[in-house]
Amino acid sequence: MNRPDNQATAYWLEADRLVRGMPQDAFPFLGERGHVVSLVGGGGKTTLMYCLAEASSGRGLRTAVMTTTKMGRPGAYCRSMAACLNCWSAGEYAVCGERLNERRLVAPEPAFLAQLLKQADALFIEADGARRLPCKAPDAHEPVILPQTDTVIAVMGLDALGQPVGEICLRAQIVQALLGCGPEHRLTQEDMVTLLLSEQGSRKGVAQRDFFVVLNKCDDAQRLQAGRRMLELLRDQGQTRVVLTAGMRRSETYEQIKTE
Repeated sequence: MNRPDNQATAYWLEADRLVRGMPQDAFPFLGERGHVVSLVGGGGKTTLMYCLAEASSGRGLRTAVMTTTKMGRPGAYCRSMAACLNCWSAGEYAVCGERLNERRLVAPEPAFLAQLLKQADALFIEADGARRLPCKAPDAHEPVILPQTDTVIAVMGLDALGQPVGEICLRAQIVQALLGCGPEHRLTQEDMVTLLLSEQGSRKGVAQRDFFVVLNKCDDAQRLQAGRRMLELLRDQGQTRVVLTAGMRRSETYEQIKTE
């Protein structure tokens, strides 16, 4: 599964239309069997997870979605392998887990999870929580990355740029310690790159796994420009797998951003 990282490439993708025309080289694992992908961070990772699952399922793979922490509970979800197989036979991806309460799912039971890991062609996992904030640093118990995970995607929302750490970040005190700042400090592009690449930030627990960065909410020209600048900063530090996404509708499916 090793792939060349000899140049930085990014894509502008519509977050609500990622499935349509998803470029294979933006997320090379799509369409390949045997991947377990964990998403961490904040600022749109749940939406991205479901879009990736739909794209994977649309490529004919038996695809499942789950959490190792907590996630929103859909109207229908699978608690057994039989239910999961029914979804796959219908050409759909399966949302798997156990009911925590009226609003939340938690991880599947261990026996079901073991079956999923054996029988799913692709498994997408929400491995972190952000309480709908666009930026965070992990606490001691976070993220919860399964050992079988081979790919980690770190998501961050560009609506955090220029906002006070104490207001826009989950685990703000940890963010402050990592950046050496106070709660009133406004996040810069350099700060966000530091959080994304820190072993105490978004790279916590990644080790030698494939690592992607998604900069979400590039919803206007100013944020897109900031995202491109962050792409350059990430590339300079060796992070070449970067995707820029937007939540607003645009006429094009994606625009490749050349960075040679």
